[in-house]
Amino acid sequence: MATRLEFDFEWRITLFTLALLPLLISLGFWQLHRAEEKAALAMAFEQQQARPPAPLAEVWQADSVALAYLPVALSGRFRESEYFLLDNRMSQRRYGNEVLTVFELDGGGLALVNRGWVQADPSRQVAPSVPLVPGTVRITGHVYVTPGQPYLLADENLPVQWPKQIQAVEMDKIRSAVETDDERLFPYPVRIDANQPGALAVDWQIINASPEKHHGYAVQWFAMAFALAVIYILRSSNLWQLIRGKGSRQE
Repeated sequence: MATRLEFDFEWRITLFTLALLPLLISLGFWQLHRAEEKAALAMAFEQQQARPPAPLAEVWQADSVALAYLPVALSGRFRESEYFLLDNRMSQRRYGNEVLTVFELDGGGLALVNRGWVQADPSRQVAPSVPLVPGTVRITGHVYVTPGQPYLLADENLPVQWPKQIQAVEMDKIRSAVETDDERLFPYPVRIDANQPGALAVDWQIINASPEKHHGYAVQWFAMAFALAVIYILRSSNLWQLIRGKGSRQE
């Protein structure tokens, strides 16, 4: 019986382990990084929401960092026939659209107000029923700055007629569809608060997975890396025989 640790490296198993082990470890650290990002987003949202709503005209020229999740107040009227239907938005396993309506500001200019979710026809043959909001209203919401560019399979041209169904909120294309020489569009959509005039089903998700969930994923990846390393060592050495031999002598 062997009394010292010996190794016998099989090249195929060694190559497989060397390829997979760094990948598993890197995935674990990537999940930790995602957890930090989600925690930072949640904290930024909470800090911004503690501020009173600012008139939209006062923050028009602010940069995207300062505007993200900033509470704002708008006074004006909805253009009832001019709205976009953001496609394929699910709520409680039901298909629907988010309704983004053009809003005329009292002091001049336009804003794109996301009124929330409405149930729609999954076959897309019939447009959803969107309640009208007549007259002048005052609403509050927060500015939504998308964290990155939307991923689209193909370049999307906006439909000619209203309402216009879209796959993603591309403000450059939306701006070209609604701006005129004397009416400028606020550069980011405003997500309306619940219980405001014109609000539909509103349940804004700031993060789609909590930091705790990402920590759990990281633990899983690190556990898989540890298990792979242990299996490789046991397969490539006589460590298991030494452990069993030591246990037998103690008995």
